[in-house]
Formats: sequence, C-alpha cells, structure tokens
Amino acid sequence: MADEDVRKSLLSSTNDSLNLKETKAIQRRKSHHRSKGPSEKESQEQEKVLQPLINVEPTFVGLEFRIKYVLLLLALYLGIGTLWFFLIKNQIYGKKTNGVIDAIYFCVVTMTSVGYGDLVPHSTLAKILSCIYAFTGVALVGLILSNAADYIAEKQGILLVKSMLKNEKFNTAEVLMDVETNRDKYKFLMTSLLLVVLIISGISFLILVEGMEFIDAFYCVCSTMTTLGYGDKSFSTQEGRMFAILWILSSTICLGQFFLYLAALYTEKRQRSLVKWVLNRKLTPSDLEAADMDHDEVVSSAEFILYKLKEMGKICQDDVLLLMERFKDLDVDHSGTLTTDDLILS
Repeated sequence: MADEDVRKSLLSSTNDSLNLKETKAIQRRKSHHRSKGPSEKESQEQEKVLQPLINVEPTFVGLEFRIKYVLLLLALYLGIGTLWFFLIKNQIYGKKTNGVIDAIYFCVVTMTSVGYGDLVPHSTLAKILSCIYAFTGVALVGLILSNAADYIAEKQGILLVKSMLKNEKFNTAEVLMDVETNRDKYKFLMTSLLLVVLIISGISFLILVEGMEFIDAFYCVCSTMTTLGYGDKSFSTQEGRMFAILWILSSTICLGQFFLYLAALYTEKRQRSLVKWVLNRKLTPSDLEAADMDHDEVVSSAEFILYKLKEMGKICQDDVLLLMERFKDLDVDHSGTLTTDDLILS
C-alpha cells in the first residue's frame, strides 16, 4: 500500500513534463490548422496550457524587490564611506582631484579590493576606518552585489524571450521552456557580452581621457577587473575617477559572475552526461537486487525511479529514509495513505 502511494507521488511529480508534451502537441496542431483557424474550444485549451509559461514576469517580483534592497544597501554603504573619508581627506595622501569624488572613488577601490595605492590612508584613524570599510565591502560585494548581477542576467533573459516571441516562427511554449531549462547558458552569454563591452569601454576611456597607450590601458583594465590593482596605472583625473566609480563596480562583479556561470555550465554538462549514461546503460541482476527496496524479488516502477534518481545523484538513501519517516509520522491511522483526517490528527 505504501509502495503504491510512493509510486503515485513520484508519478505526480512528472506532471510538468507531461504538460510540456501536451503544450507541444497543441502547438503542432495549431501550426497544422493555421489556415483553417483554431476552434473556440482549441483556443481555450491553448490559452489554459500556455498561460503559466507565458506569464513569466511574476517569477521575478522577488528579484526586483531584492535588487531594490541591494541598491539601497549600496547607496547607504557608499554614503557612509564617502562621509567618513571626506571628513578625514587631509589624513589620506596621494594625488587628489575633487574631495567628494575622491572620497567615493576611494570607497569603491577599497570595497572591491582593487587598492591602486594612488590614495592611501596615512593616520591611525584613517587606517582603522579603511580596514573596517574593506572587510564590510568584501562581504557586500560577495554576498549582496552578486544578486544584482544575477538579477540583470535574469532580466536580460526575459527580454530575450519577449523579443523572440514577437516572431511568429517561434513556438511560444518551446522557447520559454528552453530558456527556463538553459537559464545558466543564457546568463553566461549575457554576462560574456557585458564583460566584452566593459573591457572595450574601459580601454577606450583610459586611452581617450587618461592618455594611456593601448598596452597600458589594457594592462590597467586587467589589473582592475581581477582586483590586482598594482597601482602603477590608475585613474588619476577627476573625469577618470567619476567614470571609475561605476566602471570598477560593474567590471569586478561582472568578471566574478562570468566565472560563476562558467563553472555552473561545466557542472550542468557533467550532470547531463551522467544522467544520459544512467538512462542508457544496461541493467544487471545486481541492479535489480539493489533497487528492490522491500526485498519482494520484484522491482516496482516507484523502486526503479528511486534507484535511478539515486544513481544520477539527484537524491541519496538518507533522503528517501527521511521522507519515509515523515510519511509514517503523518499516516496516523497506518493505512499507507494520507487523508485530511491524518493531517488533522497529526
């Protein structure tokens, strides 16, 4: 009885896959009968199936709230830092331009751990404040600002989908499902494009405004984006530091996200290869013995699915045992099924 319940639970979890197949079938029928025009019943069926896929914007409501929170924290953090370092600007040595711009520039260089060395704290108070700001800045960049980059990549993916949907050649459901299942791929592509734009804009600005040679500009861009910040080349003019405030933040975070998505794509590729191998390899008697959880010498569909999921690394034996224990706790009447009465009694 319990085995039958587990089987039903597992099969019900595949509804999304079945809905996708149903969606594709509807789309093929729509394409085939386009000249005749869909019936009212067919149109309602299509709308019912496609609506959850087309209405993707609510998925990003949480992301939009998060980006507003991130921007608020960033503004507060930079505001406090700017006030600090502006008030002690005489205790910071180096090449200076404008007091406020230099303070913001020093905040950004410190929080991103670039540290050119063109502006350095000299007094005890300035050094203590710089240390505090540096530690909190690393946490802010690593734990919070990465969410902003993730949001931008997500949003660009949605814009890509919307632009593709305007072309009638594309199947609505298949395009949306493709973007959903290949989210890391689209994030990687968008981040790569943004990274190229940031590199080109940084080099161009350093050549045109800071007056550097191409090699020096490229060297400065690389040392900045990787947060090496040797200090022999940096933004020294007022215009350069105004540009650097946004550019350094964007470029350092973008490079970090680039490698993050690259690692995610590599991991996803390996996982897909493992899944393909698990699905295609031939079963042996020892496999059947291992899959037979209740030791009744036969393997049910639920047992087969659980065995394959464990082999794919999707779940482990401990996960199964924990869920079975939770099921037993909820099954108060020990019927092997869950009812409303069980939930009330539990």
